[in-house]
Amino acid sequence: MMSAFFRYAGLVPAFLAATAAMSPSGPAPKAPGIAALRGLEKGQWELRERGAEARKTPAKRICISDPAQLLQVKHDRTRNCRRFVVSDTGNHAVVTYDCNGAGSGRTDLRVETPRLVQIDAQGVADGAPFAMSIEGRRTGDCE
Repeated sequence: MMSAFFRYAGLVPAFLAATAAMSPSGPAPKAPGIAALRGLEKGQWELRERGAEARKTPAKRICISDPAQLLQVKHDRTRNCRRFVVSDTGNHAVVTYDCNGAGSGRTDLRVETPRLVQIDAQGVADGAPFAMSIEGRRTGDCE
């Protein structure tokens, strides 16, 4: 009888550790990276809108230190946004995100090469709706 108690008591710490890992107050498990972004190269990228209105808009140049920056083209990455991955394959990801009252969006990103992506994004930023199609191209190292 006593040996059964000690066997059970030995399981309690393992159970408590596993429960803490799942609980909101315990350490959260790390989210896996988005597969479609894994092969993209870091560096200077040029984002150019496609379509009739795009000719009027100059290309935007950004330094990409984390390819996930391409998932929120209208929302600054310093904002505290929550992301939900709708789908993720080797070269295509669809992500929705919410920036706690500062807007939200949905991004459909297709990787053509490690230096070329096609992005379709829509949502609300600064209280106004947006919809855009963008071609992103790596142009070199960050300046």
